[in-house]
Amino acid sequence: MPQTSCRKSLLLVFGVCIFAFPAIPLAQEAHPPHWAYSGPGDPKHWGQLDPAFAACSNGRQQSPIDIRDAKIADLPVLKLDYSAVPLSVIDNGHTVMVNYAPGSTLTVGDKVYKLTQFHFHHPSEEHINGRGFDMVAHLVHKDAEGHLAVVAVLFKKGAANPLLETLWKNIPPEKEKTVALPSVSVNVKDLLPADLGYYTFSGSLTTPPCTEGVTWYVLKTSSTLSPEQLATFAKLYSANNRPIEPTYQREILETR
Repeated sequence: MPQTSCRKSLLLVFGVCIFAFPAIPLAQEAHPPHWAYSGPGDPKHWGQLDPAFAACSNGRQQSPIDIRDAKIADLPVLKLDYSAVPLSVIDNGHTVMVNYAPGSTLTVGDKVYKLTQFHFHHPSEEHINGRGFDMVAHLVHKDAEGHLAVVAVLFKKGAANPLLETLWKNIPPEKEKTVALPSVSVNVKDLLPADLGYYTFSGSLTTPPCTEGVTWYVLKTSSTLSPEQLATFAKLYSANNRPIEPTYQREILETR
């Protein structure tokens, strides 16, 4: 075959191949499996949804727990150095979450953690001596090595909370879309009770992948929210709480 004909044939072959088989992306974005609080993706099935979620079924230090038989101990105080920040909020399809700008810290003894975000569960995930609460806020912190510490603030119906009033008025209408509102200032310390006594134990994230090694600080004194504030959140999430997990042989300590 003449050289020019060969070149034409090769171009034709490659042209057909390119037309018949479109280019395949070198990398495709991986989407984690859908999980939920009810239906086929509910907490009973989290561990089977993805190998990365195995701890949800197999872990021995899972959260939340029913806090019982805590041992009173001389524990360091929680130093909560929280600053006001512009509001950055998202309804992520599982809860309402506020992303916190850098600069706010939790110090426990010689450990310092940076506050990264806080979010809500209704009803509360943590129980104390068998008692649940109307809602809980989880304040998520991370230290320089990536270790997580969560401060849990329990809520019961009573007086309205001004910070919740601000947050609920600014929940984005569209899910999974973060909305930044520079004109709205929030300070998470406005969720806290006056008494910062706490229970502490080793646990996990309460959502997939249920990663363990999280240090929990559950405040012993609850805060309040109004029935109307609770109803507003319940319209979005009537039940976004993981059920109580076994404590096994974990040590639970409490402040004096």
